[in-house]
Amino acid sequence: MQTLLVLNINPELEEELVDYLLAQPKVSGFTSYHVHGHGAFPDMSLAEQVTGRRKRIQLEVMLDKVDVSTTLGGLKTKVGTDIVYWEQAISNSGRID
Repeated sequence: MQTLLVLNINPELEEELVDYLLAQPKVSGFTSYHVHGHGAFPDMSLAEQVTGRRKRIQLEVMLDKVDVSTTLGGLKTKVGTDIVYWEQAISNSGRID
């Protein structure tokens, strides 16, 4: 079964995470984009508290469900912390050429 692994990270980790994902044999590609996290997080800077948002990078990786734990396994030691993730089941996917 295919799963969409979504990783939401501190922008400072972007290069390390991109390098990590590119080195993973089960990751054939991924999408990344700039996002904002909204809310009242305890470690927000004063500027983030005033605006109610913080800058983040979000990456989406489509994997077989069995490969998710391996991909997540090295993140803390090889990339860092402040990584939020979730999985979404994919019912169908394809490519229109």
